[in-house]
Amino acid sequence: MDRVVAAQVLLKTVERGSASAAAEELGMSRAMASRYIASMEDWSGTRLLHRTTRQLSLTSAGERVLELCREIVRVADAVTEVASRADTPHGLLRVTAPSILAEAQLIPLLSKFAELYPRIRIDLQISDRTVDLVQDRIDVAIRIANHLDPSLIAKRLGQCPSRLYASPRYLTEYGIPTRPEDLNAHRCLTYTHLGGTEWTLKNHDAQVVVPVLGGFQTNDALALKCAALSDLGIAMLPRFAADPEVQTNRLVVVLPDWEPNTLGIHALYVSRRHLPMAARALIDFLATRLRDK
Repeated sequence: MDRVVAAQVLLKTVERGSASAAAEELGMSRAMASRYIASMEDWSGTRLLHRTTRQLSLTSAGERVLELCREIVRVADAVTEVASRADTPHGLLRVTAPSILAEAQLIPLLSKFAELYPRIRIDLQISDRTVDLVQDRIDVAIRIANHLDPSLIAKRLGQCPSRLYASPRYLTEYGIPTRPEDLNAHRCLTYTHLGGTEWTLKNHDAQVVVPVLGGFQTNDALALKCAALSDLGIAMLPRFAADPEVQTNRLVVVLPDWEPNTLGIHALYVSRRHLPMAARALIDFLATRLRDK
């Protein structure tokens, strides 16, 4: 006989004051309820209930068994809940991403992701540095790069084309470069994690490497964009972050026929085997959304 059901019957019998009332609530016959109580007494090897024509009460052994029945039912309910939610991604997901990608694309997409998966909680760590996924307990790292750590598993989510940009005020004051070599005479804003003091630009089949100098360098791509908007000079920026500023005339494309190499946007994680279901859901979601950007 099902001992979990027997525990439920004993609990309901005590709560409702009779086996008949318990049977009615549990949707079974009174005879069946009585058999379940008898099975609990057989299992415990002692009488659990004092029965009279007017009332029902627990024996001292019955009081101890009743507490155990509550635990049995609690554990059974918890197991059932786990089983019922096994196919539903849930839990805390620790994600890291660079600042400029987080602001321009990732955070707006996470709003839509939350609507699809309300039981997943995101802990987003904003960082342009290369984070150690194991040491920092990161489930998924979103990175913009072509050269990736070979010890990690990578899934390509999309691509990140870039261009050179400057503010209209800067170009009015310092002039508009018409060829890559002209950048030598300009204030070029450099990004610590990519390019540095040399920019590689291509035009169809031609490619040049241009040394650049400027009075501003940063390890944060979002700060780089802010510097360009603040008239500090020419910056190499992702199109997804800077093109909207071109549409509002806050930035201008510089050397439109020359572009930096296109980078990939990747999701990185440590292990396929131990990848949380929530992480898989996020990666698949971003792959669909960023692929079309």
